[in-house]
Amino acid sequence: MVRVSTKGPSPRVALIPGSFDPLHNGHLEVIERASRLFDQVVVAALRNPQKNEPLFSLEERQEMLEESVTHLSNVRIASVGTLVVNVAAEVGATVIVKGLRAVSDFENELQMAQMNESLSGIETLFVPTGASHSFLASRLLREVASYGGDVSSMVPPPVAKRLAEKCGP
Repeated sequence: MVRVSTKGPSPRVALIPGSFDPLHNGHLEVIERASRLFDQVVVAALRNPQKNEPLFSLEERQEMLEESVTHLSNVRIASVGTLVVNVAAEVGATVIVKGLRAVSDFENELQMAQMNESLSGIETLFVPTGASHSFLASRLLREVASYGGDVSSMVPPPVAKRLAEKCGP
């Protein structure tokens, strides 16, 4: 006798962790692509102790993420200060999604993926950004904006507004 479950399959949940200081169009592209591949996507703004003092607080980054993904009904935002694998377990993620701009990103991301898999068994899916976003880096955007450069075409509108407020025209 075959039993048929009336309960559907578990939703496929992906976690996209990052510092997002600030969120840029390359990040948004990866989030949008993941939202088409998975039932639910959780984007987690993280405190990264290895990076310099952030331009935006964790709360500001979370708000900018929320404002920038309103068009994606299956994406939710979280902020955390713990290991990514712990966040993945908390949100029920079966995969971590990481964007790659260039081969140089791969080395560091591969080590993190292997560590995460060793710690928890969770897999990492690498999603390359499109060529039009491959040069974008939050560090560069912060630098250009701090000198009054216009990066509004490289970030979502809510982020452009906050950058202008924080860094001036």
